[in-house]
Amino acid sequence: ARWGAHAAAALGLEERPAALSALGGGLELLDAALPGEALSDGQDQPDRPDRPDRLTHLAPPTLLEPGARLQWDAAAQRALGMELMARLGFDFDEGRLDASPHPFCGGVPGDIRVTTRYDPADFSKSLMAVLHETGHALYEAGLPARWRGQPVGRARGMALHESQSLAVEMQACRSPQFLAFLAAPVRAAFPDAAAWDADALLRHYHRVRPGPIRVDADEVTYPAHVILRYRLEKAMVAGDLAVADLPGAWSEGMEALLGVRPAADSEGCLQDIHWYDGAWGYFPAYLMGAAAAAQLFAAARAAAPSIPGALAAGDLRPLVAWLRENVHSKGASLPDTGAALEAATGAGLGAAALEAHLAARYLPG
Repeated sequence: ARWGAHAAAALGLEERPAALSALGGGLELLDAALPGEALSDGQDQPDRPDRPDRLTHLAPPTLLEPGARLQWDAAAQRALGMELMARLGFDFDEGRLDASPHPFCGGVPGDIRVTTRYDPADFSKSLMAVLHETGHALYEAGLPARWRGQPVGRARGMALHESQSLAVEMQACRSPQFLAFLAAPVRAAFPDAAAWDADALLRHYHRVRPGPIRVDADEVTYPAHVILRYRLEKAMVAGDLAVADLPGAWSEGMEALLGVRPAADSEGCLQDIHWYDGAWGYFPAYLMGAAAAAQLFAAARAAAPSIPGALAAGDLRPLVAWLRENVHSKGASLPDTGAALEAATGAGLGAAALEAHLAARYLPG
């Protein structure tokens, strides 16, 4: 019997909503963007505006091209990551930063563990991974202490959890304002980083180039990685796609969406831990979280106009304070993601803020 059928029976839901129940609502956003088209759609439409050849103007060379041959010390990467965690307000008396094969945030309030991985050829990956996971950590640390140990004291679903990490990483720390600040700490941390001025960081972190690996994807192509997994996951849960056929379906879907094919299954269906870890239904949280993060960040800037200026000074406290008040402190007291966003921003979950953010950051003019 399929796992989806067991979950559905236990929860009294249809199979797909049962598998995705931990998200906290909001799947209609993803379903609206995917009107049931086949995985191969788009292969014969080279002039579609979202095809990779329309993104080439967003892929300028960076200082981390393969020929650079610079080595970035792991200890220096860790020290810089901890400096930025402190700027976010992470309490090292109640948590720590370690290394692991895959970045994650775990633990419990009072003992929060953040990990990242260090690439000696590219310091930029560990840096943003640390900032991303610290966003998760701050959410856990900011949950109401008076409700600790009760269901109401938990986070309000994984989509909202991902919105907290993405509000920190994508919305705040990849903003032009924060990257202008970040140039000086980067140059101070690494002897070979003299050329890493604000413009170099901006070109690097705003680069758009389709690739096979989800965790290395830019924020423009990242949704395609989630959409592919969501399609395949739905098909497997429904029994319409056999596990044996997954590698081929993955490769075809990736080529249709982004014009790339994985060189091996390690770059394809085996690159994530989620399915064989039992986290079925988690992938949509990333895209729903990106939409929610854009919505929350826009509301935060409107309520606290000092945020962009604070980011330019490396001060993340005004943003974190707004998230503490409007998201973290609510725990799971609101019924779902949509209600949480309605309370914080005045509107339920939607795609408009994310679309506006991507257009403002990446489209010329």
